[in-house]
Amino acid sequence: MSQAEMKLCSLLLREHFGDIVEKVGTYLVRTGPQPLRGIATSTGLLLGQVKKGLCVLIHHNLVSHQVQKRGAVEYEARCRRVLRILRYPRYIYTAKTLYGDTGELIVEELLLNGKMLMSSVVKKVADRLTETMEDGKTMDYTDVSSTFVRLADTHFVQRCPSVPEAPETPEVPPPPAPTLVSNEKDMYVVPRLNLVGKGKRRRSCDEEESGEPRAKRQKQEGESTEPPPDDGIYWQVNIDRFHQHFRDQGIVSAVANRMDQTSSEIVRTMLRMSEVTTSSSAPYTQPLSSNEIFRSLPAGYNIVKQVLDQYLTLLADDPLEFVGKSGDSGGGMYTVNLHKALASLATATLESIVEERFGSRCARIFRLLLRKKHLEQKQVEDFAMIPAKEAKDMLYKMLSENFVSLQEIPKTPDHAPSRTFYLYTVNVLALARMLLHRCYKSVANLMERRQYETKENKRLLEKSQRVEAILASMQATGAEEAQLQEIEEMITAPERQQLENLKRNVNKIDASENQVDETIFVLESFIESTIRKP
Repeated sequence: MSQAEMKLCSLLLREHFGDIVEKVGTYLVRTGPQPLRGIATSTGLLLGQVKKGLCVLIHHNLVSHQVQKRGAVEYEARCRRVLRILRYPRYIYTAKTLYGDTGELIVEELLLNGKMLMSSVVKKVADRLTETMEDGKTMDYTDVSSTFVRLADTHFVQRCPSVPEAPETPEVPPPPAPTLVSNEKDMYVVPRLNLVGKGKRRRSCDEEESGEPRAKRQKQEGESTEPPPDDGIYWQVNIDRFHQHFRDQGIVSAVANRMDQTSSEIVRTMLRMSEVTTSSSAPYTQPLSSNEIFRSLPAGYNIVKQVLDQYLTLLADDPLEFVGKSGDSGGGMYTVNLHKALASLATATLESIVEERFGSRCARIFRLLLRKKHLEQKQVEDFAMIPAKEAKDMLYKMLSENFVSLQEIPKTPDHAPSRTFYLYTVNVLALARMLLHRCYKSVANLMERRQYETKENKRLLEKSQRVEAILASMQATGAEEAQLQEIEEMITAPERQQLENLKRNVNKIDASENQVDETIFVLESFIESTIRKP
């Protein structure tokens, strides 16, 4: 793992979980598997603090534990999973797009809490939705439950691995750490719960109504209630399934840009039909017949079977090879070549980066090298139709920044320059890795800049929050307009302008983070797909 990735892991852990968890997590990221005592000694934290930090990290699937041969338990950071925290807003937005506000809040609660019982998620989401509704309206538990079931059916949420039930025998001591087992069959099976009820609003006058403190009442209620009906069945967000959805969206968008909307809708239908049956790491989707695709097209697309066959033939003959033909039964069997699609998306990203960094002429040379694989300098000048001096400068510029590489092919064993061919080429995998490293560095710099901006304006932000709190309480008690105006004037015009600038800068930084993460996703998916390719 590179220094840039370690730094980004550290910043993400501190921002989301605080200093203690960040210290424990960063130490594990840097050193690898470590025992509990070793972590406490090296970080300088108390044993109790380390235990709590590890509990938080394990609960959020950011650390795994393993029992060694001698019985010691070692903890290991899941670095890739820590970096996924950066993509949380995208997961939540996708859930909102597909399943509305209810789906958004379910995914948000699961990401914020790591893992939860279905009954707890349903109650919490129903309460949150009820608070946003008009007075007199409430959210029913059954509506939230049905959305949760839909998320499980499409594999966006899944069960967490659990401890298998073992008979208790006094002779055999319990293991130092439990072994978690996940059952593939039950991974997406939702327990049958009879959740009856509606969301509740939080009341500020709870204590006045009941005459006793809320904390004491909650403790009494907790002691009296029996365990929930789905006790022990915890759920988490299936991140791989979200990545599969992002990949599919990228492929559909690429087909739409290259051909037309109907072609992209056909590819979308093929991906949707095989999204649950195809593994996220598979190089191809399951073969689908032309007849199956025709029956599954959306109702709005009134194209006849003959036109569909023409589109499928066109897609199969396209040089990018997003769609391939695997047989002739059922009107023709077609698959989506996921590996080649990811390679095309990554190549387009690399070309775009070269164009932004070096200009359109360098991008022309870069595309030429991608197509021809190996070329001498004279050939580059001729094919790209660029003057010799300019082509030479551009090639050396890209060579110095490792965007292209030089391969020597000697005619004789002495490697004499006069008897050696010098061929320019692009090592796509190495270039993707280098740019991925730079992307991680960029995100870390953006996060540090946002923290600096917030720290510099801390006093002003605190003042703004206090004024907003006073305004909210006065509006709730029905204060006059003049009084509200007086409170608003506590923030002067220059301060208001400063707050606007801060808000605009932070929004820009947030948008930049999301844009860089999109590039990270394309490059990571391509690298993983290339490494897995047999």
